[in-house]
Amino acid sequence: MFRRTVDGQVLDFGTTGLLRFSNLVMYDRQTESWWQEFNGEAVVGELTGKKLEFMPLSIVSWMEFKTTFPKGKVLSRDTGHRRPYGENPYIFYDSSGDPFLYEGSADRRLPALERVLAVEVGKESLAIPYTLLQKEPVIHYNLAGQEMVVFFKQGTASALDRGLIAEGRDVGSAAAFDPHVDGKKLTFRSVEDHFIDEQTGSLWNLLGKAEAGPLTGKELKPQVYRAAQFWFSWVVFRPDTIIYKGKAN
Repeated sequence: MFRRTVDGQVLDFGTTGLLRFSNLVMYDRQTESWWQEFNGEAVVGELTGKKLEFMPLSIVSWMEFKTTFPKGKVLSRDTGHRRPYGENPYIFYDSSGDPFLYEGSADRRLPALERVLAVEVGKESLAIPYTLLQKEPVIHYNLAGQEMVVFFKQGTASALDRGLIAEGRDVGSAAAFDPHVDGKKLTFRSVEDHFIDEQTGSLWNLLGKAEAGPLTGKELKPQVYRAAQFWFSWVVFRPDTIIYKGKAN
């Protein structure tokens, strides 16, 4: 997700219908420049070299969202156009061995369609596999001097599994945060469907909000990250990525 203001101009975007390394290429209607979705950089046209500002984005279940934000806004399906919302045209895409419509190089350190939580700090980047997060649902990490904590929780359906997204297999959700609250660093562990900080015993949800305990109402600052990014589509742009291999490593 990006902020769509560039040099004071608000841009409207559409899709070119083209892919680069199986990654969406967008265009803006104001200048018709083309933008790479991966990093928000204009690669063709008047704004070539400009970059959109990343904004934190979480991919979570509907249950997680509505519980945390009971008054949150939801996009309407009543758009005036017939669209198969909730349906997946790429059935079992993420169960195949190799990605569809991709002709780039293959980095076999992880399976091509392994989901990762990926983070960049300066020139360094980190990828944490979802298969590892299933075993280690709280990870503390320092990347290029920046402290972060990553939460993982089961309960989110894959959008690229079954024909109906709601019937997709459970692939879980991950999110990354700055672990500091009011200038103090917190350390966390998972407890059933929540996360507890060891300093105050407060309970936190997947979206970084304290729901019980002394810090109730406090929120962790989201780290800018890419959640549920397929490994192949991340590493083709960031080949020097560090792979997190677990506490024992």
